[in-house]
Amino acid sequence: MDRTTLELPGGRRIAYRRSDGRGPGVVFLGGFRSDMTGTKAHFLEAWAHARGQAYLRFDYTGHGASSGDFEALGVGDWAHDARDAVLRLTEGPQVLVGSSMGGWIALILAGWMPGRIAGLVGIAAAPDFTEDSIWAAFDADQRRRITEEGRIELPSDYDEVPYPITRRLIEDGRQNLVLRGPLELPFPVRLLHGTADRDVDISVALRLLAHATGPDIRLTLVKDADHRFSSPENLELLAETIEGIL
Repeated sequence: MDRTTLELPGGRRIAYRRSDGRGPGVVFLGGFRSDMTGTKAHFLEAWAHARGQAYLRFDYTGHGASSGDFEALGVGDWAHDARDAVLRLTEGPQVLVGSSMGGWIALILAGWMPGRIAGLVGIAAAPDFTEDSIWAAFDADQRRRITEEGRIELPSDYDEVPYPITRRLIEDGRQNLVLRGPLELPFPVRLLHGTADRDVDISVALRLLAHATGPDIRLTLVKDADHRFSSPENLELLAETIEGIL
């Protein structure tokens, strides 16, 4: 087991944990304000170890044990973190497993480095959420405040502390939208989405399914699963889904 820090240009330091094994490797891409210590990341590490599969989990800058100021960063920065982690810490094609925002980042990487992707699994994937979920839900006063003041705080269902939404996050998100232009996914894609997800509506999964092009794209709806998608049954389905690609 390799647990250390990857030094990157610009002073970025990415904390990661890597398990050696056979390929294609599996890379877990976490969600917005999540880190690599979550249930799904740990579950996949144990699953990969049992199979002898190469596996990588890491923290984006501004998240977890990595360097950086969360409020100064956006999806494009985190996608660059993910690209650099894949290029420097893995060998050969990888199966990207993206949870929520991680699903958006996986789709960005699909455009940047399709030759390094053996497959993609989205867990409640949230492409373009800064524009279609956050900005679209703001009222006129909230839009004015974030434009003039640079940030606004929103309540969180997962933390007692409100989380900040910055103008930088919104503007950067607009530079990385994937549902406004061609989205070619020339490898197996599996999208998992719970019907009880209150954070990412099922309509997002249906829109992604309709928009993307590729030879093997499937969506599985799981009755009563929530956004965390971390019950034992959900995790078993996740493992089976990745195994189907491998």
